[in-house]
Amino acid sequence: MPPKKIRSVPSILGGVNHYDENGNFIGYSLPGILGSTDHFDAHGSKVGYSLEGYVGGDDHFSSNGSFIGYSADSIFGGKDHYDASGSQVGYSTPDIFGGSTFTRQDDRDDLDLFASDTDFDF
Repeated sequence: MPPKKIRSVPSILGGVNHYDENGNFIGYSLPGILGSTDHFDAHGSKVGYSLEGYVGGDDHFSSNGSFIGYSADSIFGGKDHYDASGSQVGYSTPDIFGGSTFTRQDDRDDLDLFASDTDFDF
């Protein structure tokens, strides 16, 4: 089963490192060109990217460019995350030390964001 929570913390080089709920390193994100964010698994393979959406938030794409979901600011702070069909799949809350924690709302198997054998997926 994929992790129920993913903790993201800023890295020294300006990116973000991602860890599963057991503290294992599962991937990282780096600023891309023209305002995008590129996402990589723990082995350094690109698994997707995100772009700022037209009405705010972020649109998420797999490594082959397919739209897979979006994130929007939550009413209570943090972000709500949705799959491509618009169903909410989780939320992120800010942490005290500048990172955030993504929490899945269900036990869907396709929500391991940084699994090496799947595309970046919400």
